This record gives sequence, structure tokens and C-alpha cells, in this order.
Amino acid sequence: MPLLPCPSLTRTTRSPRIAAMLALALTSGCATMPTPRNVSGAQYQPTQRLQETLGTDRCLTPQLPAALGPLTAEPAEDLAALPDVLGPGDRLRLDVSGDRDVLSHDYVIAANGSLTINGIGPVLAAGRSSADVSDEVRSKLVATGLIRDIVNNIRLVATERAGVAVSVEGAVFEPGVIIAGDRSADARATTVANPALGDFNNGRSLATAIRAAGGLRPDAALDAVYLVRGNRYARIDLSPVLGGVEGSDGTGGLPVDPQLARGDRIIIPSKGCFQLKLVRPSPVTAPGIRVYMSNLSRPAASNAASAIGRDATSLPYGTRFLQGLIAANCIGGSALNAGRSAVLISRNPVNGHSVVIARKVEALVRDADRDDVDPYLMPGDAIACYDSAAMTFVDAVGVAGNLLGPAVLAKNLKP
Repeated sequence: MPLLPCPSLTRTTRSPRIAAMLALALTSGCATMPTPRNVSGAQYQPTQRLQETLGTDRCLTPQLPAALGPLTAEPAEDLAALPDVLGPGDRLRLDVSGDRDVLSHDYVIAANGSLTINGIGPVLAAGRSSADVSDEVRSKLVATGLIRDIVNNIRLVATERAGVAVSVEGAVFEPGVIIAGDRSADARATTVANPALGDFNNGRSLATAIRAAGGLRPDAALDAVYLVRGNRYARIDLSPVLGGVEGSDGTGGLPVDPQLARGDRIIIPSKGCFQLKLVRPSPVTAPGIRVYMSNLSRPAASNAASAIGRDATSLPYGTRFLQGLIAANCIGGSALNAGRSAVLISRNPVNGHSVVIARKVEALVRDADRDDVDPYLMPGDAIACYDSAAMTFVDAVGVAGNLLGPAVLAKNLKP
């Protein structure tokens, strides 16, 4: 919408002070929101820039992380085929032939990784398979004379697998240590009340851990995810999770998704470019995002009046700026106020720089090239809606009237 012309103040006014107040009020309404300035390299997405910048979105082939150089590489399939290892918090069931309550009990691995069984003291269990721990327990029970040396006279199985602490590093939104597979108190109570010989905790998988760390960023190297365990590592290609999504290789299928152990490291390198195929809900990306919204444009006097609540600010991952403006009730209305402006406040997750961009709302709605300048919303972004220039001018006229009224009245009351 074109800006309304500023009113002329050439008419002779009896009071210079009144004229000055009128000029200040009216000309303030003619000002438009200045274009936000950002430091060089702050823009994360191509759609955050109004002009094309050559060479800024070239994808790079990530190198092997330096920390993995001294370690031994293994095929991802071999690492995934290894038996699940025990960890602190895992619940085990020990059954001894001919025994009911002395040795046969449920046991929980302690925080230091040990398993304490009556008569034989602590046994290191963390980082080992159930079969390995069972063999050691049997040997110690036989050595102490608590059981006879009879084949298959004890059984030790995991009945509940607790969450494990793993490190997720690199191109995720919330890198750090997370507890993969941590269950709620209600879920654990249900497992204890309904015991079974064996347990599968799908939250201890590689993909679930990545999602718990905020999900992959759009610059992540999906085909070069590294899982480090001890002195070994495997490079895992997670591209099949995208299936036939535009921009993927289209292979589909299921990726290698190994179960995790306590102390595992997950390293996701960056490709240094924005990949549109990763801006969607998937097993390794965020299912949804929370966006902060403010809409104080007329006629709303508060965000509550703009119907901005928790549901409006929770959006699916892959939502664009224009869709977020609709959720903020920043689009539509009278022709006088439809020409609003809006800003998007974001942060470059790679270098940490803040990014503020401004767009004309009606231009996003009407222009055919809107997709080139309509950014995707990222977790923690903020949206603000501003009144149109016409409504700003109307407010300025109102301010001028409020200033002129008392001044004219006071002048007329003078003797």
C-alpha cells in the first residue's frame, strides 16, 4: 500500500507553538519502520535475504571429525547387531532353580553400574550384555557354594531398560547430554506391575535421541551421522527416513537405527548450507516448534484480543513466516489497515548471530515470488505485527487533535 502524503503545514497559524506541536504530531505519523540491520553472515536461510548472495548456500562435504581419527571404524550394521548392553537403572530378574525368595529376586543396577546380589557382593553390570553378566553371577554363586554346578540352573534377564545418558553434538537445535529412553513414573509402574521376560525401550534408539536433542538442523549432514562407543565408531546414513521427499535420494526404506548405551556419543556434522528437505517433521527432526508472537495492531489492544494463545504459537515444523502471520491474526481486515508490516526475529543456530527481517504483509500475500522471501520458522523464533502507515497517520492526527484542543482553548480563554 502506498504511503499517505503528509499534510501541508504552510497555512498561516496564529500561534507558532501550536504550529510546532501540530507539525511534530503529524510528521511522526509519516515515518515508516526502518529496515532492520544485521551483521554480515547472520542470515541462515536464503529466504531471509532480499537479494541473492552468490556462493553462500553451497553445500560442503563434511570431513571426519578430528576426535574420531584415533578410533576404529566399524560398519553401521555390525554396531547395530551387537547385543544390547546394560546400564544404571536397568531392572533384572534372577531366577534360581529350587529357590523362591533367597536369591530369586528383581534387582536394579546401581548408579555406579554394579549389581548387588545376596551372598556374592557387587558385580559390574553396566556396559555388558545380560548373557555376560549372567555367566559371572553363576560362576560366583557356584564358587560360594550357594548353588550346585548344574547347567541352566539360573536365568538372568532384563525386565525393564531405563534411559541412558548420551551426548548429542553438532548440527542439532539443542546439543548436549540427554537421557535417551527416559520413561515416566506411570510407565515404569506399569512395567513393574506387569513383568515380562525381556524389554524393548524404543526411546534408546539413535533416531529418538537425535529428536530429543531438538532434531536435526537444516544444515545437518544426514548421510554422515557418527555413533561413537568406546574406541569404535560407525558412520550411519539416515537419508532413508525422508523416503520420497522432494530433494531426497528417493531410496526410502529403513535406516540403520542401533540401540544406544550409556556414554555413547552422537556427532552430526554440518554441510554449511540450508537444506529444504530437512524442514519437515520426520523421525530425526522436530515434530513441532514454539514461536513467540506479538500483535498489537489495531483494533487489538493486547495479544489476548488478537487470539494469540498457546495453541496459536505451537506450529508444525516446516511452517513459513506467512503462515505464522495468519496464526497471529496479522493478515486481513479493512483496506485501511491491511498494509501492515511484520518482523521476524530469529537466531542463526550455526554462529549464534541474531537475525531480524521485515516484510510487507500484503506483498507476501499478493506477490508471485513470495516463496523466495518467505522464511521458514525455526524453534524459538518471534513474530511481531505493526500497524499500516495509514493507521499510523490516523493515530498521529488523533495525537495532534489532543494537543491542539487544550492549546486553542487556553488561547481563547486569555483576556
